Amino acid sequence: MESRNPVFRKVGEQARMGYTPSPAELQGMYDQPAYAPPAERTMTIDDVVVKGFASLGVLAAAGTVAWVLNLGMGIALISVLVALGIGLYLSFSGKSSGPLTLTYSAFYGIAVGTISHLYNSLYNGIVFQAILGTALAFAAMLAVYSLRIIRVTPKFTRYVVAAGFALLALMVVNLVVGMFNDTGIGIRENGPLGIAFSVIAILVGCFFLMLDFDMIERGVQAGVPAKFAWACAFALTSTLVWIYLEILRLLAILQGND
Repeated sequence: MESRNPVFRKVGEQARMGYTPSPAELQGMYDQPAYAPPAERTMTIDDVVVKGFASLGVLAAAGTVAWVLNLGMGIALISVLVALGIGLYLSFSGKSSGPLTLTYSAFYGIAVGTISHLYNSLYNGIVFQAILGTALAFAAMLAVYSLRIIRVTPKFTRYVVAAGFALLALMVVNLVVGMFNDTGIGIRENGPLGIAFSVIAILVGCFFLMLDFDMIERGVQAGVPAKFAWACAFALTSTLVWIYLEILRLLAILQGND
Protein backbone atom coordinates (compact mmCIF):
# COMPACT_ATOMS: atom_id res chain seq x y z
CA MET A 1 0.00 0.00 0.00
CA GLU A 2 1.39 3.39 -0.98
CA SER A 3 2.21 5.70 1.92
CA ARG A 4 0.53 9.10 2.22
CA ASN A 5 3.65 10.59 3.80
CA PRO A 6 5.23 12.84 1.13
CA VAL A 7 8.74 11.89 2.24
CA PHE A 8 8.11 8.15 1.98
CA ARG A 9 6.27 8.67 -1.30
CA LYS A 10 9.22 10.57 -2.73
CA VAL A 11 11.65 7.92 -1.52
CA GLY A 12 9.50 5.21 -3.07
CA GLU A 13 9.43 6.97 -6.42
CA GLN A 14 13.19 7.36 -6.37
CA ALA A 15 13.62 3.69 -5.39
CA ARG A 16 11.52 2.58 -8.35
CA MET A 17 13.78 4.66 -10.60
CA GLY A 18 16.81 2.78 -9.30
CA TYR A 19 18.07 5.55 -6.99
CA THR A 20 18.56 5.16 -3.25
CA PRO A 21 19.05 8.41 -1.27
CA SER A 22 21.96 8.68 1.12
CA PRO A 23 21.32 8.93 4.89
CA ALA A 24 22.15 12.66 4.78
CA GLU A 25 19.68 13.26 1.94
CA LEU A 26 17.04 11.22 3.73
CA GLN A 27 17.53 13.27 6.89
CA GLY A 28 17.22 16.46 4.84
CA MET A 29 13.90 15.26 3.47
CA TYR A 30 12.60 14.71 7.00
CA ASP A 31 13.86 18.10 8.16
CA GLN A 32 11.95 19.95 5.44
CA PRO A 33 8.60 21.41 6.64
CA ALA A 34 5.57 19.74 5.19
CA TYR A 35 3.88 23.13 4.71
CA ALA A 36 5.21 26.66 4.88
CA PRO A 37 2.39 29.13 5.65
CA PRO A 38 2.53 32.43 3.76
CA ALA A 39 4.15 35.27 5.66
CA GLU A 40 1.62 37.66 7.23
CA ARG A 41 1.73 41.19 5.84
CA THR A 42 3.18 43.73 8.25
CA MET A 43 1.69 47.09 9.16
CA THR A 44 2.67 50.23 7.25
CA ILE A 45 1.99 53.93 7.78
CA ASP A 46 -0.47 53.75 4.86
CA ASP A 47 -2.44 51.09 6.75
CA VAL A 48 -2.77 53.40 9.74
CA VAL A 49 -3.78 56.35 7.55
CA VAL A 50 -6.48 54.34 5.77
CA LYS A 51 -7.86 52.81 8.96
CA GLY A 52 -7.67 56.15 10.76
CA PHE A 53 -9.64 57.92 8.04
CA ALA A 54 -12.17 55.09 8.05
CA SER A 55 -12.67 55.39 11.82
CA LEU A 56 -12.92 59.19 11.75
CA GLY A 57 -15.19 59.01 8.70
CA VAL A 58 -17.66 56.74 10.49
CA LEU A 59 -17.53 59.01 13.53
CA ALA A 60 -18.17 62.10 11.42
CA ALA A 61 -21.04 60.43 9.54
CA ALA A 62 -22.72 59.28 12.76
CA GLY A 63 -22.16 62.71 14.28
CA THR A 64 -23.77 64.40 11.29
CA VAL A 65 -26.84 62.17 11.54
CA ALA A 66 -27.14 62.86 15.27
CA TRP A 67 -26.75 66.61 14.61
CA VAL A 68 -29.46 66.68 11.94
CA LEU A 69 -31.89 64.54 13.92
CA ASN A 70 -31.03 66.30 17.21
CA LEU A 71 -31.39 63.02 19.07
CA GLY A 72 -31.16 64.51 22.54
CA MET A 73 -28.89 63.99 25.53
CA GLY A 74 -30.58 60.73 26.54
CA ILE A 75 -29.45 59.04 23.34
CA ALA A 76 -26.05 60.71 23.70
CA LEU A 77 -25.61 59.24 27.19
CA ILE A 78 -26.54 55.75 26.03
CA SER A 79 -24.12 56.09 23.09
CA VAL A 80 -21.32 57.21 25.40
CA LEU A 81 -21.86 54.19 27.66
CA VAL A 82 -21.84 51.77 24.72
CA ALA A 83 -18.73 53.41 23.23
CA LEU A 84 -17.07 53.35 26.65
CA GLY A 85 -17.74 49.64 27.01
CA ILE A 86 -16.29 48.86 23.59
CA GLY A 87 -13.36 51.17 24.22
CA LEU A 88 -12.50 49.52 27.54
CA TYR A 89 -12.68 46.09 25.94
CA LEU A 90 -10.36 47.10 23.09
CA SER A 91 -7.97 48.82 25.49
CA PHE A 92 -7.61 46.04 28.04
CA SER A 93 -7.95 43.03 25.75
CA GLY A 94 -5.18 44.24 23.47
CA LYS A 95 -7.13 43.06 20.42
CA SER A 96 -7.28 44.82 17.04
CA SER A 97 -10.74 44.60 15.53
CA GLY A 98 -11.99 46.57 12.55
CA PRO A 99 -15.71 45.96 13.20
CA LEU A 100 -15.43 46.86 16.88
CA THR A 101 -13.37 49.98 16.13
CA LEU A 102 -15.92 51.19 13.59
CA THR A 103 -18.80 50.38 15.96
CA TYR A 104 -17.03 52.34 18.68
CA SER A 105 -16.63 55.27 16.28
CA ALA A 106 -20.31 55.14 15.31
CA PHE A 107 -21.62 55.27 18.88
CA TYR A 108 -19.05 57.85 19.90
CA GLY A 109 -20.01 59.89 16.85
CA ILE A 110 -23.67 59.92 17.90
CA ALA A 111 -22.68 61.33 21.28
CA VAL A 112 -20.25 63.88 19.81
CA GLY A 113 -22.78 65.03 17.21
CA THR A 114 -25.48 65.53 19.83
CA ILE A 115 -23.16 67.40 22.19
CA SER A 116 -21.85 69.55 19.34
CA HIS A 117 -25.39 70.48 18.29
CA LEU A 118 -26.14 71.57 21.85
CA TYR A 119 -23.04 73.76 22.09
CA ASN A 120 -23.56 75.25 18.65
CA SER A 121 -27.13 76.20 19.52
CA LEU A 122 -25.75 78.18 22.47
CA TYR A 123 -22.67 79.62 20.73
CA ASN A 124 -23.07 79.74 16.97
CA GLY A 125 -19.91 78.74 15.10
CA ILE A 126 -18.17 77.24 18.10
CA VAL A 127 -18.11 73.73 16.59
CA PHE A 128 -16.16 74.87 13.53
CA GLN A 129 -13.68 76.64 15.79
CA ALA A 130 -13.24 73.47 17.87
CA ILE A 131 -12.71 71.32 14.77
CA LEU A 132 -10.14 73.80 13.46
CA GLY A 133 -8.41 73.87 16.84
CA THR A 134 -8.26 70.07 16.93
CA ALA A 135 -6.77 69.92 13.42
CA LEU A 136 -4.14 72.50 14.35
CA ALA A 137 -3.30 70.62 17.56
CA PHE A 138 -2.86 67.40 15.57
CA ALA A 139 -0.62 69.08 13.00
CA ALA A 140 1.45 70.82 15.69
CA MET A 141 2.04 67.64 17.70
CA LEU A 142 2.89 65.67 14.55
CA ALA A 143 5.51 68.30 13.72
CA VAL A 144 6.85 68.26 17.29
CA TYR A 145 7.11 64.48 17.20
CA SER A 146 8.63 64.30 13.71
CA LEU A 147 11.27 66.91 14.50
CA ARG A 148 11.99 65.20 17.85
CA ILE A 149 11.48 68.48 19.70
CA ILE A 150 10.00 66.35 22.47
CA ARG A 151 11.12 62.74 22.64
CA VAL A 152 8.84 59.99 23.83
CA THR A 153 10.82 58.22 26.52
CA PRO A 154 9.61 55.72 29.13
CA LYS A 155 9.74 58.50 31.73
CA PHE A 156 7.70 60.83 29.50
CA THR A 157 5.17 58.05 28.91
CA ARG A 158 4.76 57.41 32.63
CA TYR A 159 4.16 61.09 33.35
CA VAL A 160 1.58 61.44 30.56
CA VAL A 161 -0.32 58.31 31.57
CA ALA A 162 -0.27 59.41 35.22
CA ALA A 163 -1.61 62.83 34.23
CA GLY A 164 -4.38 61.18 32.24
CA PHE A 165 -5.45 59.04 35.19
CA ALA A 166 -5.30 62.09 37.47
CA LEU A 167 -7.62 64.02 35.16
CA LEU A 168 -10.00 61.07 35.01
CA ALA A 169 -10.00 60.80 38.81
CA LEU A 170 -10.76 64.51 39.17
CA MET A 171 -13.67 64.25 36.75
CA VAL A 172 -15.09 61.28 38.68
CA VAL A 173 -14.77 63.19 41.97
CA ASN A 174 -16.39 66.20 40.35
CA LEU A 175 -19.29 64.03 39.18
CA VAL A 176 -19.80 62.49 42.60
CA VAL A 177 -19.61 65.82 44.44
CA GLY A 178 -21.93 67.31 41.85
CA MET A 179 -24.65 64.96 43.08
CA PHE A 180 -24.73 66.95 46.32
CA ASN A 181 -24.30 70.49 45.00
CA ASP A 182 -24.62 72.42 41.74
CA THR A 183 -20.95 72.95 40.91
CA GLY A 184 -19.07 69.82 41.97
CA ILE A 185 -15.50 70.82 42.76
CA GLY A 186 -15.64 73.61 40.15
CA ILE A 187 -13.48 72.13 37.40
CA ARG A 188 -16.35 72.21 34.90
CA GLU A 189 -17.68 75.65 35.81
CA ASN A 190 -17.09 79.01 34.15
CA GLY A 191 -14.18 80.68 35.86
CA PRO A 192 -10.40 80.43 36.32
CA LEU A 193 -10.49 76.89 37.70
CA GLY A 194 -12.63 75.62 34.83
CA ILE A 195 -10.39 77.33 32.28
CA ALA A 196 -7.22 75.94 33.88
CA PHE A 197 -8.63 72.41 33.95
CA SER A 198 -9.66 72.55 30.27
CA VAL A 199 -6.25 73.89 29.21
CA ILE A 200 -4.46 71.14 31.14
CA ALA A 201 -6.80 68.51 29.68
CA ILE A 202 -6.05 69.77 26.14
CA LEU A 203 -2.30 69.67 26.78
CA VAL A 204 -2.47 66.15 28.19
CA GLY A 205 -4.53 65.10 25.17
CA CYS A 206 -1.85 66.53 22.87
CA PHE A 207 0.82 64.58 24.75
CA PHE A 208 -1.26 61.43 24.32
CA LEU A 209 -1.13 62.10 20.57
CA MET A 210 2.64 61.82 20.83
CA LEU A 211 2.25 58.46 22.56
CA ASP A 212 -0.01 57.38 19.69
CA PHE A 213 2.57 58.50 17.10
CA ASP A 214 5.29 56.61 18.98
CA MET A 215 3.14 53.47 19.12
CA ILE A 216 2.59 53.66 15.36
CA GLU A 217 6.26 54.21 14.58
CA ARG A 218 7.40 51.39 16.86
CA GLY A 219 4.77 49.07 15.41
CA VAL A 220 5.96 49.71 11.86
CA GLN A 221 9.61 49.22 12.84
CA ALA A 222 8.82 46.00 14.71
CA GLY A 223 6.88 44.59 11.76
CA VAL A 224 3.65 43.96 13.64
CA PRO A 225 0.75 42.41 11.68
CA ALA A 226 -1.22 44.76 9.45
CA LYS A 227 -4.38 44.31 11.53
CA PHE A 228 -2.68 46.24 14.36
CA ALA A 229 -3.47 49.37 12.33
CA TRP A 230 -7.02 49.16 13.72
CA ALA A 231 -5.66 49.52 17.26
CA CYS A 232 -3.72 52.59 16.15
CA ALA A 233 -6.85 54.03 14.49
CA PHE A 234 -8.81 53.43 17.69
CA ALA A 235 -6.17 55.24 19.77
CA LEU A 236 -5.99 58.22 17.40
CA THR A 237 -9.78 58.54 17.21
CA SER A 238 -10.14 58.47 21.00
CA THR A 239 -7.41 61.06 21.53
CA LEU A 240 -8.67 63.43 18.83
CA VAL A 241 -12.23 63.34 20.18
CA TRP A 242 -10.87 64.00 23.67
CA ILE A 243 -9.00 67.08 22.41
CA TYR A 244 -12.01 68.24 20.38
CA LEU A 245 -14.44 68.03 23.32
CA GLU A 246 -12.03 69.85 25.65
CA ILE A 247 -11.45 72.62 23.11
CA LEU A 248 -15.21 72.87 22.66
CA ARG A 249 -15.65 73.16 26.40
CA LEU A 250 -12.89 75.76 26.73
CA LEU A 251 -14.34 77.91 23.94
CA ALA A 252 -17.77 77.74 25.58
CA ILE A 253 -16.31 78.91 28.89
CA LEU A 254 -14.45 81.77 27.23
CA GLN A 255 -17.49 82.90 25.24
CA GLY A 256 -19.71 82.52 28.29
CA ASN A 257 -17.46 84.91 30.19
CA ASP A 258 -17.75 87.62 27.53
